[in-house]
Amino acid sequence: MRAITYLEAVNEALDEALQDDPKVFLLGEDIGVYGGGFGATHGLQKKYGAERVRETPISESAIAGVAVGAAMTGMRPIMELQFSDFITVAMDQLVNQAAKIHYMYGGKANVPMVMRTAGGSGTGAAAQHSQSLENWMAHIPGLKVVQPANAYDAKGLLHAAIEDENPVMFYEHKLLYKTEMDVPKAKYTIPLGKADIKREGQDVTIVATGIMVEKALKAAELLAQEGISLEVVDPRTLVPLDKETIFSSAAKTKRVIVATEAVKNSGFSAELAAVIAESEISRQLLHPIVRLGGEFVPMPAQRLLEEMATPQIETIVQAAKQLLKEG
Repeated sequence: MRAITYLEAVNEALDEALQDDPKVFLLGEDIGVYGGGFGATHGLQKKYGAERVRETPISESAIAGVAVGAAMTGMRPIMELQFSDFITVAMDQLVNQAAKIHYMYGGKANVPMVMRTAGGSGTGAAAQHSQSLENWMAHIPGLKVVQPANAYDAKGLLHAAIEDENPVMFYEHKLLYKTEMDVPKAKYTIPLGKADIKREGQDVTIVATGIMVEKALKAAELLAQEGISLEVVDPRTLVPLDKETIFSSAAKTKRVIVATEAVKNSGFSAELAAVIAESEISRQLLHPIVRLGGEFVPMPAQRLLEEMATPQIETIVQAAKQLLKEG
């Protein structure tokens, strides 16, 4: 074990996958000499050559189309979209092709591909480069959706995504790239569809995704100083969703917050809340589920406005206190 960054963990997983399986190759804009928009593919083209780390034109639909076609013929492509916002250009290939081919071919064809992309706010990159659109992909049958919240999960989940026989949408939050934690040097996988309790607690459960996991953990530290115990549950994968871990935590604390950075309106926070509300666990809750999410506005570029548009640590602290105050 050694401490490495989230970005280094992603790079390491890609390196290991390229080394272990000749069917794996990378494709995307500026992923070669430049090393990718955020540096995730740094050094890989020099090590494995331009055939396996392929520079592409600036055409997200072409990148996705090549990935789908290559996966259908037995390869295991890993495509990179520099910003998750650019998925809008590749929607037809991902939603109408990658997600549906296995079903429409009666199971005779698979699309084992991974789409990696950087999402989320916090860099002042404005409305076209700061969105959290993972909810769109979670809505599509046939796609798996992964959202690692730390370096350890990023490496293990990326290996699982690459080895999966289905198309996997892999979301990496830009603000997490520089965060560090202990990560094994050896290759390992974390099963898709298995949530993780990042911090155990007794008073309130928060089910948080992506960057909100880190904020929830910091909020838990502040709440602990006031004698409030917050349990932090990280689904890690939106699809498939580990409902049982969420239910178990909700049953223990009987108070639930769900938190995503993505816009609250029609967001995945609503799905998480509905899953709990429709279960038998809902009868045990002492208070209605609290839902935290982004404001229904295009993301501002100005940093203060950007913070106001998304849930922050203090937002979580206040929500937990209010839950306990109301019963």
